[in-house]
Amino acid sequence: MTATPEPLHLALALAAAGVPPLPLRHGKTPFGNCPACKHSGCGDRPNMKAAGPCHCPAPCHGWAAATTDPHTLTSPAWATSWRRAVAVAYHPGGAGVTVVDLDDAAAVAWARETLPATRTVGTTRGEHWIYRGTMRSSNAVRPGVDIKSQRQYARWLGPGAGRMVDLPAAVRALAVKEDTTPARSEVVSSLRAPWDRTVATGCRHTERYVRTGLERGLALVRARIESGAGSQAFGVARFLAAQHAGCPGPCGLAVLGEEIVSAAVAVGVPETYARRAVTNGLEAAVRRAA
Repeated sequence: MTATPEPLHLALALAAAGVPPLPLRHGKTPFGNCPACKHSGCGDRPNMKAAGPCHCPAPCHGWAAATTDPHTLTSPAWATSWRRAVAVAYHPGGAGVTVVDLDDAAAVAWARETLPATRTVGTTRGEHWIYRGTMRSSNAVRPGVDIKSQRQYARWLGPGAGRMVDLPAAVRALAVKEDTTPARSEVVSSLRAPWDRTVATGCRHTERYVRTGLERGLALVRARIESGAGSQAFGVARFLAAQHAGCPGPCGLAVLGEEIVSAAVAVGVPETYARRAVTNGLEAAVRRAA
C-alpha cells in the first residue's frame, strides 16, 4: 500500500474541521492551472470573481481550488500535487476568517498598538493575526501588512494561540474600496520619462545596473495577471529602494516608482492602490535602512 503523503494528512484534518486546504509547491505557491484552465479558458470556478462552470478535477486556480471535500482531496487528480507538495495552505474566507499578515517586526509592533488582540500564529518573519469574519482581501494596505480573506490563500502554520475575536472595524478600514482605474487612455500613471542620469545625479550605480534591476522587477509585476500585482509592486519598490540606501542621492526613486505603478496598472491594479503600494514600498526601504 502506498503511504499517504504527510501534507495530505494535514489537509484532511483541516477539511474535517471546516477549513478548506490546498497544496503548495516549491516556493510556497499554489500549483499552476492545467492547460484546459489556462487564462480562464475553462470559465473559472464558481466562487471566483468571474464565476464560471469549471469542473476541472485538478487543483487549479490557486486559492479557488481549496475544498473541504475529502473525496476531491484524495482523488487521483490531486495525488501528484500532494506528492510534490512542500506545505499546505487554506482559504481563510472559506473558513470564515480573515488573516492579517504581518510581514516583519515593525508591522507586528504596529498591530499590537493598533488592533485588538486575537489568535496569533508565528511566521518566519512576523505573525498572522486571525479574526472571525470575512472581507475582501487586499495586499500592501500599509508597509508589511496584507489582508487575506476572500479570494486569497494563507499558508497553514498551526492553530495559533489566543482567543479569536470578531473582525474589527479597524481592519475593515484598511481595505477601503479604491477608486476605479480610469480608462487606459486616461491612466495618470502612464509613463512620462524613463530613468536616466538627469534624475539621478547622486546615484552610485551605473544606468545599466539600475535599468536591469528595474526591468526584472517590472517583469515580476506584469506576471501577476490574476492577483497579487499590488503586493508585488510593493515588494519591487522596497527592493529597488534598498539598493540605493548607500547612495548620497538623489537617485530618482520617484521616476522608478512611476514605472512600477505603470506596470501594476497595466495588469489591472487600481491607480490609487498601485500608488499607495509603491509609496509604502519605497518608504519601508528607507525606514529599514535608517
